[in-house]
Formats: sequence, structure tokens, C-alpha cells
Amino acid sequence: MTNPVTFSRALADSTRWRIVRLVLEEALCVCELADILEMPQSTVSSHVQIIRKAGLLESEKCEKWTYFRIGKRYLKFLKTMDQFFTGAGDESWAGDAEKAAARLRERQGSCCPGPEKLASRPRKKSTTTCS
Repeated sequence: MTNPVTFSRALADSTRWRIVRLVLEEALCVCELADILEMPQSTVSSHVQIIRKAGLLESEKCEKWTYFRIGKRYLKFLKTMDQFFTGAGDESWAGDAEKAAARLRERQGSCCPGPEKLASRPRKKSTTTCS
């Protein structure tokens, strides 16, 4: 469990909030997030680690990629926050959503194999693992 200060710090950056919004429903790896956000992977990775250390992310390792998605415990709360602040001058989100949809369409032909267990909500127990 995270404390409120750590939780708030994880969300107190526009890039981290964009990442949170992107992984609310869909598990993405750092290279996919970097493509969507048009930022270096190292920068995105640093932001993801702050969010992860706050306990907000669940992850799945597939081969050399790790996919991240908001954990079930925080999903409803963060969706409510997102709805509350939507339209509050955040122009970047519209572009992020379009880029994310385009990037996910490319997933099959890209270097990223995609997650298995975190592939979609609602989550079901899976006995398969990535090799």
C-alpha cells in the first residue's frame, strides 16, 4: 500500500499523468509509451518507475519487455479523477489517445509481443506465461 504523499507525487507530473491515462485500460510497454509520448525510452522508463514505486501499476514480463497497467485497486479512483479533470485544458490527451490506438494496431507487426495476462480487462486467471 502506498501513502498519500507518495501517491500524489506519482501523479504530480504532466508526463506521469499522461502515462497513467494511457495505461488505465491497456497494458503498454515502455517502448510503446515512448512512441506515443514522443519521448526517449529512458525518460519514460524513469517516470514509469516512479508510478510503479507508488504501487499504482501491475506488470507482466514477456521475454525482454515488461508491460504495465494500472492495478485494479486504483482503477476506479483514477478513472474518477480522469473524468473529473477531462476537458480542463489538457489538449495533449486527444493526441495521446489517437497515437495509442495507432500504436496498438501496429503491435502485431512490431518488436513488442504484447502481454498475455494483462491483455484486457476484466482480468481472468491465466495459466499461460510468456516465454
